[in-house]
Amino acid sequence: MAEERPPRLVDYFVIAGLAGNGAPIPEETWVPEPSGPLRPPRPAEPITDVAVIARALGEEVPQGYTCIQASTGGHPLELSAGLLGGTQPVICYRRGRDKPPLVELGVLYEGKERPKPGFQVLDTTPYSHSANLAPPGPGHPRTYLTYRRAAEGAGLHALGITDLCLVLPSKGEGTPHTYCRLPRNLNPGMWGPAVYLCYKVGLAKANTLVYEAELLGRYPEEDNEAFPLPESVPVFCLPMGATIECWPAQTKYPVPVFSTFVLTGAAGDKVYGAALQFYEAFPRASLSERQARALGLLSAVERGRALGGRAVRSRRAIAVLSRWPAFPAFRAFLTFLYRYSVSGPHRLPLEAHISHFIHNVPFPSPQRPRILVQMSPYDNLLLCQPVSSPLPLSGASFLQLLQSLGPELAIMLLLAVLTEHKLLVHSLRPDLLTSVCEALVSMTFPLHWQCPYIPLCPLVLADVLSAPVPFIVGIHSSYFDLHDPPADVICVDLDTNTLFQMEEKKPLSPRSLPRKPYKVLLATLTNLYQQLDQTYTGPEEEASLEFLLTDYEAVCGRRAQLEREVQGAFLRFMSCLLKGYRDFLRPLTKAPSEGSRDVDNLFFLQGFLKSRERSSHKLYSQLLRTQMFSQFIEECSFGSTRHAALEFFDSCVDKVHPEQDKPEPAALVELEELSGSELTVFITPPEEPPVPDGSEPAPQYCYDGFPELRAELFESPQEQAGALPVPGPSRSAPSSPAPRRTKQEMKVAQQMAQKSAAVPDMWARCLLGHCYGLWFLCLPAFVRSAPSRVQALHTAYHVLRQMESTKGARPDEVCYRVLMQLCSHYGQPVLSVRVMLDMRQAGIVPNTITYGYYNKAVLESKWPSGTPGGRLRWAKLRNVVLGAAQFRQPLRERWRQQAAAAQEAGSSQTVIEALGVLEPRGSPVPWRDGSLSDLSLTGEEPAAGGSPGDSGSALSAQSADALEGLSGRGPKAAGRQEEASTPRRGLGARLQQLLTPSRRIPPPELPADLAPAARRSPMDSLLRPRERPGSTASESSASLGSEWDLSESSVSSLSLRRSSERLSDTPGSSQPPSLEIQLSSCSLCRACDSLVFDEDIMAGWAPDDSNLNTTCPFCACPFVPLLSVQTFDSRPSAPSPRPAPAGVSGSKDAPAPGGPGPVLSDRRSCLALDEPQLCNGHLGGASRQVEGGAWAYLSPLVLRKELESLVENEGSEVLALPELPAAHPIIFWNLLWYFQRLRLPSILPCLVLASCSGLPAPQAPSPWLTPDPASVQVRLLWDVLTPDPSSCPPLYVLWRAHSQTPQRVAWPGPAPESLSLDLLESVLRYFGLNEGHKAIGLLLETLGLPPTGLHLQRGIYREILFLTMAVMGKDHKDIVNFDRRYKTAFNKLASNMGKEELRQRRAQMPTPKAIDCRKYFGAPLEF
Repeated sequence: MAEERPPRLVDYFVIAGLAGNGAPIPEETWVPEPSGPLRPPRPAEPITDVAVIARALGEEVPQGYTCIQASTGGHPLELSAGLLGGTQPVICYRRGRDKPPLVELGVLYEGKERPKPGFQVLDTTPYSHSANLAPPGPGHPRTYLTYRRAAEGAGLHALGITDLCLVLPSKGEGTPHTYCRLPRNLNPGMWGPAVYLCYKVGLAKANTLVYEAELLGRYPEEDNEAFPLPESVPVFCLPMGATIECWPAQTKYPVPVFSTFVLTGAAGDKVYGAALQFYEAFPRASLSERQARALGLLSAVERGRALGGRAVRSRRAIAVLSRWPAFPAFRAFLTFLYRYSVSGPHRLPLEAHISHFIHNVPFPSPQRPRILVQMSPYDNLLLCQPVSSPLPLSGASFLQLLQSLGPELAIMLLLAVLTEHKLLVHSLRPDLLTSVCEALVSMTFPLHWQCPYIPLCPLVLADVLSAPVPFIVGIHSSYFDLHDPPADVICVDLDTNTLFQMEEKKPLSPRSLPRKPYKVLLATLTNLYQQLDQTYTGPEEEASLEFLLTDYEAVCGRRAQLEREVQGAFLRFMSCLLKGYRDFLRPLTKAPSEGSRDVDNLFFLQGFLKSRERSSHKLYSQLLRTQMFSQFIEECSFGSTRHAALEFFDSCVDKVHPEQDKPEPAALVELEELSGSELTVFITPPEEPPVPDGSEPAPQYCYDGFPELRAELFESPQEQAGALPVPGPSRSAPSSPAPRRTKQEMKVAQQMAQKSAAVPDMWARCLLGHCYGLWFLCLPAFVRSAPSRVQALHTAYHVLRQMESTKGARPDEVCYRVLMQLCSHYGQPVLSVRVMLDMRQAGIVPNTITYGYYNKAVLESKWPSGTPGGRLRWAKLRNVVLGAAQFRQPLRERWRQQAAAAQEAGSSQTVIEALGVLEPRGSPVPWRDGSLSDLSLTGEEPAAGGSPGDSGSALSAQSADALEGLSGRGPKAAGRQEEASTPRRGLGARLQQLLTPSRRIPPPELPADLAPAARRSPMDSLLRPRERPGSTASESSASLGSEWDLSESSVSSLSLRRSSERLSDTPGSSQPPSLEIQLSSCSLCRACDSLVFDEDIMAGWAPDDSNLNTTCPFCACPFVPLLSVQTFDSRPSAPSPRPAPAGVSGSKDAPAPGGPGPVLSDRRSCLALDEPQLCNGHLGGASRQVEGGAWAYLSPLVLRKELESLVENEGSEVLALPELPAAHPIIFWNLLWYFQRLRLPSILPCLVLASCSGLPAPQAPSPWLTPDPASVQVRLLWDVLTPDPSSCPPLYVLWRAHSQTPQRVAWPGPAPESLSLDLLESVLRYFGLNEGHKAIGLLLETLGLPPTGLHLQRGIYREILFLTMAVMGKDHKDIVNFDRRYKTAFNKLASNMGKEELRQRRAQMPTPKAIDCRKYFGAPLEF
């Protein structure tokens, strides 16, 4: 699959302004008409001087100064009035443009502090008297005004103080809107009211015409289908309008102003924009006489005479639009373009840089975490991959929010947003508005603002301030130079750190918030605010290449940490605020009706309100009525594209404790590791055009201003731009049946695996749970390929019930969710309700994603017609019938026991019939020629995928019906289930009694034509059961020297099956499988030349979903285990019989070809029934084509991650294609191994058959997915597939060679003389006599000391275990009892030799982890 093209950083480049092509512009100026009364026109000149005069000393107001004689409420002002010796100071100010304006004022208490840097102290009056504002006296500090002036050359557009006023709080006067109040009292004495000085900062301009901005140019010209260019972009690029201004001729151009904005689509998706505003010369010829007079270009006295010394300028903007909020990179790029346009000449046109940046600069990704863009030899920018966080990506800056407002005001705004008030954020810095407004809507996560949201509102859209709905709007502060704020709006001034609101329309007090979470939030924000004052620095305007490559991350690291901590504080508060909300969700459990999607039907509002503390009921009452809370409940109930973020919030809710007075030590928002790669991708500047003669190209591009874009100068893209991927959450629809875990679920699963790795029992359960998760991950392909999809869904439900009934593996939530997804996809709402009820009974609380899929299935699927009362009555009748069958079960069992006892003394055929081996008429078990070669024993219950030993083909219609009949009745129908799917009880115990002499039951007489063995087998001394009461029962059905288990639970769990581990569907079916697959996970550790078996490999895996290594139990070295595969294709046109191997055909115990199979008294042949190559008592079959290979044996954790990646990239359909074994062999063979190990139904064996046949990709339902049940056979082997001829043969192979028992593979090499039959019999005899330490010691003595002695690759434990299993048979061996005996023998021997020496000689037992893995993963494998 080709690599996906990375998304672009920038999608569009636009130019906005007024057309200056010589055409006259409209006469009418654009004047907005927002609500509210108009204020007096703003002053044309800023304040340049401030003075204090002492009226008591006879000083007069200087010429050109204005005296402040009254407060804002009209009250007279006299500082130090009525005091003896008072100077009666008065504050005066002067406007003008002869010097830089004042930008900041202050009050200084002499002797208590020092002046701030850059401030000047106003200590004298214009008449050289003291300018002390405080009354005279020793107890009053001398009080002076201080001021700071703008820098020289600041220009016409420098911000400055435009107004001054004094307020008297004792008279009820407050700070006027957009004014900044100094915190120091100008009258600190005991006499007189407190007086505070307020000033307003603004931009004083005159001779300005304002017009609506137009689109002057764009690139590319064509719209992208996934992201068309919005028509309103020009007015957002110039939110205050496109202006024409008249300046003095020598006025310098101001610094370009950077601004950002956000456009929200109808679906809630965001488009981020960044604009750079600058001024250019405007031709006078385009102005009419009226416009020229309004600009002051014509004399007001002499009509038509032009005034000299004036210049006309217009404001333009260049902007970029993107799906990514990379505002620093946008600022650097736009600044580079502006500088490029005002400098020159250049060799490349400006269009080449624009097209090169758009087409060649991608957004950083894990493969490209750092991108350094070299725009010119002196201009560059660095892009870094954003922090991987489950929180939505936005342009929010919580640091700027906290720095601009402080902790108290930030919490007040949080409360206003939660209760959906009207918020108007304004500032003189347009780039600050977007970041703060984004933080306002992000601080209430997971609630999403649903009302109008315009972070940077153009004046043309100012009518939104009169809307009757809540809104969050950001606007330039110059709007209030002409208009008062609306009465019902909360105004937030980011320049003065104040919040202005009308008295009659105030939000709730912070006291209405939950008490302890509010205290923790306030304390955390206060602490961070103090750190912010010490460490915060603004963004770097310019940076060298060395700084970007070395110190950039170190400088920004502290800022990113503080940003995360502030965001985490708000997240913790929201988690405490909504703690326990999932307990009050109401799932849909019946057919939908009108109003099913209402909040009252989806959420128990009153119950949630009563669960909160009483002091916060007023807040919660308003919160529950908001639109964003209703949307939040709907998203939790039906799913949305924000499901990953909502799931992350649920994990935060589980972590927080609202009753604590301190935050939790673990951070809720963590900076995840982006990538281990340190790769930095360099993007070079566009190439210069070549010159034919090889000389230097002459610069030919020089601009007087930003030029009009010419299409022929743009570079053509190197590749065709396709539809760009949309950033954010997963792009798949919620109803898509693509099962995969979210990042949060993967993180939780990784943490649980690390905890489980320390406990052997939990580690085995963890691996088993992930194996079932793999099966449910393949479930969509399994259901899609099944002949009946409804039956396949019920099959999956039965597998889920089987997982719940067994205590080995607990189903994780993904298993339930996948089944609910498919129920929604295929319209099975009733089954979805059953799955939800089972999930609740299992104690699993569904998260947002699972809950959403469930409600979608219930709401959108078609419910079955008919009255529910009839179905209920039929269900009651069914329960009555099943109950009666349960009561009759003991009577049936008693009859079976009597019948078995009455017919026990007959012939072998009669004995078998009396034991219930032969079923009555209609039995699915065939019986041919009185042979037992087609029968074998198993101690496992039937698997969920149909027949008990299903190791081959996919689920057919018959197997699905059998599985539904098997598991659908549950524990209540155990008796009926036993009759349908298992042979009659007593078979396993009776066969073992026939195989072993017993004191209680006399052995059957041997037939006359078979003589007893000449040599007494060691089994006679091993298999003597002890005396025991008749009512006791052992743990397993067969063990070395243990009692026989005739209890109901163990006998009923035995099943009868063919040697190919399948139940034949036709009585005459005796053909060998068309395709046989042999798998083995036994791997060789090359460090110590030891074979490591399956359970040891499982125990050695690390709890890491990216680690392929396991640990050798002998040398503790890591290595990658291999899964060996061999396929035997037996589909030739003319089958030929296979010759019998040497040592078998000549044996007198071997049956003649075509003759009857071995009878029960022939122990040697009966023990060979474990070899599936014995077909009806003789070896035969057609010649087979053998193919083999070995692939990495993956842990279920690693395999699940890889499979999820495959499904996400190629879709779940790939799991049903015949090309899967060849395209992804590692994933395929590992899946086949685990599914066959757990006996789960799958289509994987049929994929092997289809791939071998070379069939084309079929259409579902696939005909090759339902082949003959006996066409594919899968065998899972415990030992290696192909032995190493240079190694020492294992003991069980030597035993079979000595006893002339048929083997799967003949040993290719010679056997050592020391490993004789006497040694094997001695080892068996010692273990039969509970003297295992002697057996181990004898074997160690025979092998000798390493490295000179014999080297057994399998270890002492494996050799003895396999030897006893070869003697007794796999199904007759109690491994638990063997482990207990071996452990006793090991400890007894260790007291003499030492445990360390025994470990060095590889005589130790498997670890508890390995034993538990073998226990939970079912019966032992073949060997």
